[in-house]
Amino acid sequence: MVMKKTNRSVLLVEDHKELAETVGEYLEASDYIVDYAADGLTALHLGATNTYDAIILDIMLPGVDGLTVCQRLRDDAALTTPIIMLTARDQLTDKLKGFESGADDYLVKPFDMPELEARLDAVIRRSQHLEREFSIADLKLNLDTMEVTRQEHSLTLSRTLFNILYILMRESPKVVTRAYLEKELWGDEPPDSDTLRSHIYNLRRIIDRPFNEPLLQTRQGQGYCLKDFSVEQ
Repeated sequence: MVMKKTNRSVLLVEDHKELAETVGEYLEASDYIVDYAADGLTALHLGATNTYDAIILDIMLPGVDGLTVCQRLRDDAALTTPIIMLTARDQLTDKLKGFESGADDYLVKPFDMPELEARLDAVIRRSQHLEREFSIADLKLNLDTMEVTRQEHSLTLSRTLFNILYILMRESPKVVTRAYLEKELWGDEPPDSDTLRSHIYNLRRIIDRPFNEPLLQTRQGQGYCLKDFSVEQ
Protein backbone atom coordinates (compact mmCIF):
# COMPACT_ATOMS: atom_id res chain seq x y z
CA MET A 1 0.00 0.00 0.00
CA VAL A 2 1.39 3.43 -0.97
CA MET A 3 0.86 6.20 1.58
CA LYS A 4 -0.15 9.54 0.09
CA LYS A 5 1.85 12.64 0.99
CA THR A 6 -1.09 14.75 2.19
CA ASN A 7 -0.94 18.26 3.64
CA ARG A 8 2.44 19.17 2.15
CA SER A 9 2.50 22.73 0.87
CA VAL A 10 4.93 24.03 -1.74
CA LEU A 11 5.70 27.49 -3.09
CA LEU A 12 6.50 27.25 -6.80
CA VAL A 13 8.39 30.26 -8.18
CA GLU A 14 8.66 30.10 -11.95
CA ASP A 15 8.07 32.81 -14.59
CA HIS A 16 7.63 30.36 -17.48
CA LYS A 17 3.84 29.91 -17.46
CA GLU A 18 3.65 26.56 -19.26
CA LEU A 19 6.36 24.98 -17.10
CA ALA A 20 4.76 26.34 -13.94
CA GLU A 21 1.40 24.86 -14.94
CA THR A 22 2.98 21.50 -15.74
CA VAL A 23 4.87 21.33 -12.45
CA GLY A 24 1.90 22.59 -10.45
CA GLU A 25 -0.52 20.08 -11.97
CA TYR A 26 1.92 17.21 -11.43
CA LEU A 27 2.49 18.08 -7.76
CA GLU A 28 -1.20 18.62 -7.09
CA ALA A 29 -1.88 15.18 -8.56
CA SER A 30 0.63 13.89 -5.98
CA ASP A 31 -1.36 15.56 -3.17
CA TYR A 32 0.75 18.67 -2.72
CA ILE A 33 -0.85 22.04 -2.08
CA VAL A 34 0.85 24.47 -4.48
CA ASP A 35 1.11 28.26 -4.24
CA TYR A 36 2.50 30.09 -7.24
CA ALA A 37 4.66 33.18 -7.83
CA ALA A 38 5.82 34.42 -11.23
CA ASP A 39 8.37 36.98 -10.03
CA GLY A 40 10.88 37.57 -7.26
CA LEU A 41 8.97 40.20 -5.30
CA THR A 42 5.88 38.01 -5.03
CA ALA A 43 8.09 35.10 -3.99
CA LEU A 44 9.68 37.18 -1.24
CA HIS A 45 6.26 38.22 0.08
CA LEU A 46 4.76 34.72 0.00
CA GLY A 47 7.88 33.06 1.36
CA ALA A 48 8.14 35.44 4.31
CA THR A 49 4.44 35.53 5.23
CA ASN A 50 3.37 31.91 4.70
CA THR A 51 4.56 28.55 5.96
CA TYR A 52 5.60 25.97 3.35
CA ASP A 53 7.17 22.54 3.54
CA ALA A 54 9.45 23.47 0.63
CA ILE A 55 10.10 26.12 -2.03
CA ILE A 56 10.86 25.39 -5.69
CA LEU A 57 12.70 28.46 -6.95
CA ASP A 58 13.75 29.37 -10.48
CA ILE A 59 16.95 31.45 -10.73
CA MET A 60 16.01 33.58 -13.75
CA LEU A 61 13.09 35.71 -12.57
CA PRO A 62 11.80 39.18 -13.48
CA GLY A 63 12.42 41.90 -10.92
CA VAL A 64 14.43 40.08 -8.27
CA ASP A 65 16.42 37.01 -9.36
CA GLY A 66 16.15 33.68 -7.59
CA LEU A 67 19.58 33.82 -5.95
CA THR A 68 18.67 37.13 -4.31
CA VAL A 69 15.26 35.80 -3.28
CA CYS A 70 16.89 32.77 -1.66
CA GLN A 71 19.51 34.79 0.18
CA ARG A 72 17.01 37.37 1.42
CA LEU A 73 14.63 34.70 2.68
CA ARG A 74 17.51 33.03 4.52
CA ASP A 75 19.13 36.18 5.90
CA ASP A 76 16.32 38.72 6.32
CA ALA A 77 13.41 36.41 7.08
CA ALA A 78 15.56 33.73 8.83
CA LEU A 79 13.71 31.12 6.77
CA THR A 80 14.81 27.50 7.18
CA THR A 81 12.34 26.01 4.69
CA PRO A 82 14.06 23.66 2.19
CA ILE A 83 14.69 25.35 -1.18
CA ILE A 84 15.27 23.57 -4.50
CA MET A 85 16.76 25.74 -7.24
CA LEU A 86 15.52 25.32 -10.82
CA THR A 87 17.65 26.69 -13.62
CA ALA A 88 18.87 26.16 -17.16
CA ARG A 89 22.40 26.90 -15.95
CA ASP A 90 24.52 23.80 -15.43
CA GLN A 91 27.94 25.30 -14.73
CA LEU A 92 29.60 24.45 -11.42
CA THR A 93 30.03 28.14 -10.55
CA ASP A 94 26.28 28.67 -10.90
CA LYS A 95 25.55 25.71 -8.66
CA LEU A 96 27.98 26.97 -6.04
CA LYS A 97 26.28 30.37 -6.10
CA GLY A 98 22.97 28.64 -5.53
CA PHE A 99 24.23 26.68 -2.54
CA GLU A 100 26.00 29.76 -1.18
CA SER A 101 22.75 31.72 -1.30
CA GLY A 102 21.09 29.05 0.83
CA ALA A 103 19.64 26.46 -1.55
CA ASP A 104 19.34 22.87 -0.33
CA ASP A 105 19.28 21.21 -3.75
CA TYR A 106 19.72 22.11 -7.41
CA LEU A 107 17.88 20.78 -10.46
CA VAL A 108 18.91 21.67 -14.02
CA LYS A 109 16.28 22.17 -16.74
CA PRO A 110 15.00 20.20 -18.51
CA PHE A 111 14.17 17.69 -15.79
CA ASP A 112 11.79 14.77 -15.31
CA MET A 113 8.85 15.32 -12.97
CA PRO A 114 9.49 12.14 -10.96
CA GLU A 115 13.03 13.36 -10.23
CA LEU A 116 11.70 16.72 -9.02
CA GLU A 117 9.20 14.96 -6.79
CA ALA A 118 11.87 12.62 -5.42
CA ARG A 119 14.18 15.51 -4.57
CA LEU A 120 11.27 17.42 -3.07
CA ASP A 121 10.37 14.46 -0.86
CA ALA A 122 14.01 14.10 0.20
CA VAL A 123 14.56 17.72 1.29
CA ILE A 124 11.23 17.79 3.14
CA ARG A 125 11.96 14.50 4.89
CA ARG A 126 15.40 15.71 5.99
CA SER A 127 14.02 19.00 7.30
CA GLN A 128 11.24 17.34 9.29
CA HIS A 129 13.66 15.03 11.11
CA LEU A 130 16.29 17.61 11.98
CA GLU A 131 17.19 18.54 15.48
CA ARG A 132 16.81 22.28 15.74
CA GLU A 133 19.46 23.09 18.37
CA PHE A 134 22.97 21.74 18.83
CA SER A 135 25.42 22.30 21.66
CA ILE A 136 29.02 21.19 22.12
CA ALA A 137 30.77 22.54 25.21
CA ASP A 138 29.98 26.28 25.14
CA LEU A 139 29.34 26.39 21.37
CA LYS A 140 25.67 26.54 20.35
CA LEU A 141 23.95 26.46 16.95
CA ASN A 142 20.25 27.11 16.39
CA LEU A 143 18.72 26.12 13.03
CA ASP A 144 15.53 28.14 13.58
CA THR A 145 17.24 31.46 14.30
CA MET A 146 20.42 30.67 12.28
CA GLU A 147 22.42 31.87 15.29
CA VAL A 148 25.79 30.58 16.47
CA THR A 149 27.16 31.55 19.87
CA ARG A 150 30.10 30.63 22.06
CA GLN A 151 30.37 31.74 25.66
CA GLU A 152 27.27 33.81 24.94
CA HIS A 153 29.13 35.76 22.21
CA SER A 154 27.36 35.87 18.85
CA LEU A 155 29.51 34.54 15.99
CA THR A 156 29.00 35.67 12.40
CA LEU A 157 29.34 32.90 9.81
CA SER A 158 28.78 32.84 6.06
CA ARG A 159 26.15 30.41 4.81
CA THR A 160 28.81 27.88 3.80
CA LEU A 161 30.60 28.07 7.16
CA PHE A 162 27.25 27.71 8.95
CA ASN A 163 26.51 24.59 6.89
CA ILE A 164 29.93 23.09 7.64
CA LEU A 165 29.53 23.76 11.35
CA TYR A 166 26.04 22.26 11.32
CA ILE A 167 27.30 19.07 9.66
CA LEU A 168 30.20 18.74 12.11
CA MET A 169 27.93 19.33 15.12
CA ARG A 170 25.30 16.95 13.78
CA GLU A 171 27.87 14.18 13.31
CA SER A 172 29.85 14.89 16.51
CA PRO A 173 31.76 13.20 18.06
CA LYS A 174 32.45 11.19 14.89
CA VAL A 175 35.23 12.12 12.47
CA VAL A 176 33.72 13.57 9.28
CA THR A 177 35.69 12.80 6.14
CA ARG A 178 36.53 15.42 3.52
CA ALA A 179 34.59 13.41 0.93
CA TYR A 180 31.46 13.37 3.11
CA LEU A 181 31.64 17.11 3.77
CA GLU A 182 32.16 17.92 0.10
CA LYS A 183 29.24 15.67 -0.90
CA GLU A 184 26.94 17.32 1.65
CA LEU A 185 27.97 20.84 0.64
CA TRP A 186 28.35 20.61 -3.13
CA GLY A 187 26.86 17.33 -4.31
CA ASP A 188 28.67 15.40 -7.01
CA GLU A 189 30.69 18.36 -8.32
CA PRO A 190 32.87 19.70 -5.49
CA PRO A 191 35.30 22.57 -6.16
CA ASP A 192 39.06 22.11 -5.95
CA SER A 193 40.61 20.56 -2.86
CA ASP A 194 41.81 23.87 -1.42
CA THR A 195 38.26 25.27 -1.15
CA LEU A 196 37.16 23.08 1.77
CA ARG A 197 40.53 23.55 3.48
CA SER A 198 40.11 27.32 3.25
CA HIS A 199 36.59 27.13 4.71
CA ILE A 200 37.80 24.95 7.60
CA TYR A 201 40.59 27.46 8.30
CA ASN A 202 38.09 30.32 8.45
CA LEU A 203 35.66 28.33 10.60
CA ARG A 204 38.41 27.49 13.09
CA ARG A 205 39.48 31.15 13.16
CA ILE A 206 35.95 32.18 14.20
CA ILE A 207 34.84 29.44 16.59
CA ASP A 208 38.16 28.47 18.23
CA ARG A 209 40.91 31.07 18.12
CA PRO A 210 39.26 33.72 20.33
CA PHE A 211 38.59 31.09 23.02
CA ASN A 212 40.71 28.99 25.37
CA GLU A 213 39.57 25.49 24.45
CA PRO A 214 39.71 24.40 20.77
CA LEU A 215 36.78 22.29 19.57
CA LEU A 216 37.61 21.70 15.91
CA GLN A 217 40.38 19.21 15.19
CA THR A 218 41.90 18.01 11.93
CA ARG A 219 42.60 14.28 11.86
CA GLN A 220 45.39 13.76 9.34
CA GLY A 221 44.31 11.44 6.55
CA GLN A 222 40.84 11.03 8.09
CA GLY A 223 38.90 14.29 8.21
CA TYR A 224 37.59 16.68 10.83
CA CYS A 225 36.15 16.24 14.30
CA LEU A 226 34.22 18.72 16.42
CA LYS A 227 33.81 17.93 20.11
CA ASP A 228 34.81 18.94 23.62
CA PHE A 229 38.33 17.54 23.74
CA SER A 230 38.92 18.87 27.26
CA VAL A 231 36.77 16.11 28.76
CA GLU A 232 39.31 13.53 27.50
CA GLN A 233 42.22 15.16 29.30
